[in-house]
Amino acid sequence: MKRGKVVMKRIENAASRLVSFSKRRSGLLKKAFELSVLCDVEVAVIIFSQKGTLYEFSSSEMALMLCFAAGTNPLRCILPFSNMSIRVCKSFAARN
Repeated sequence: MKRGKVVMKRIENAASRLVSFSKRRSGLLKKAFELSVLCDVEVAVIIFSQKGTLYEFSSSEMALMLCFAAGTNPLRCILPFSNMSIRVCKSFAARN
């Protein structure tokens, strides 16, 4: 059975949009984890919800990965959001 194409436009129904966000967020975090394990690569994903909730996944220390990606020496890198409370997606963590 074939799936239909998904039209890329904003979902107007708030409840449907929240469900879609939750499912797609979990799928994206799962794929990031799989990519890091199967290909032995460093992966970092940062997601901000519509309300500003932060979800993240990293295969190693997030701050070090961001410093590396920015081309900055990790010993001298000062992240402006390093004091921010970071919460991992609970549904993703529960699956692993």
